[in-house]
Amino acid sequence: MTPDAGTHTDHYDRLLAEHYTWMLGGDVHEVADRQAALLADLGVAGTAGDGTAFDLGCGSGAQTLALVRLGFSPVIAVDTSRRLLDELASHVPDTEAVRPVHGDIRTVLPETAEPGTVAAVVCMGDTLPHLPSKADIPELLGHVGRALASGGHLVVTYRDLTAELRGTDRFIPVRSGDDRLLTCFLEYRDEDTVVVHDLLHTRTDGTWRQQASSYPKLRIPSSWLVERCRAAGLLVRHDSADARGMRTLHAVKP
Repeated sequence: MTPDAGTHTDHYDRLLAEHYTWMLGGDVHEVADRQAALLADLGVAGTAGDGTAFDLGCGSGAQTLALVRLGFSPVIAVDTSRRLLDELASHVPDTEAVRPVHGDIRTVLPETAEPGTVAAVVCMGDTLPHLPSKADIPELLGHVGRALASGGHLVVTYRDLTAELRGTDRFIPVRSGDDRLLTCFLEYRDEDTVVVHDLLHTRTDGTWRQQASSYPKLRIPSSWLVERCRAAGLLVRHDSADARGMRTLHAVKP
């Protein structure tokens, strides 16, 4: 691993959390509308009196708001960034519907949910590749399988980094505006890990400032993830990729 590459938590605290919503497009509610439509198309909806959901890696709240709009309550919104959790709270009109948790997505389910009581778990927006080790994924899926009620849903969206880009294709523009420009560079370390180097330029009073930070992400083969879901007792109903390389996996507990 690159010597100065930190954890994803450090990376977000140093660089990305401040600009996270801008990276998504600037309007959390518009993103929430799109996420709610995606979940609804997959058949994910809350039920009266039994609608607890977990948003693992909630960020500034797009998926959390989507779950609330689909009828889930309460939604347990989990993230390692206090800044993003504070931003989420500013977007939530009903404080009873959402419970922000500053914590680790790997341990929050066994710590806070009784087995067989959760209606839905989402881990979206490329959160899963942030886990420190590939071995963390089967363990997390095991927690999901035990927490979900019969018929409960798991939805994961993540970027497929298994195909190695070459040369200048490794430089990827993320978003640009009049006063901000974010580009990332991918450095492939081994078959399981890629180091993401984010380069952010911001302009204040006509002067540009450069910030850089790096962190590792997991390369997750879709077929491997499907098999790990099955091993956790989950039935995979949907697994596909869009033109941008973002995969969507939907599984249910039989």
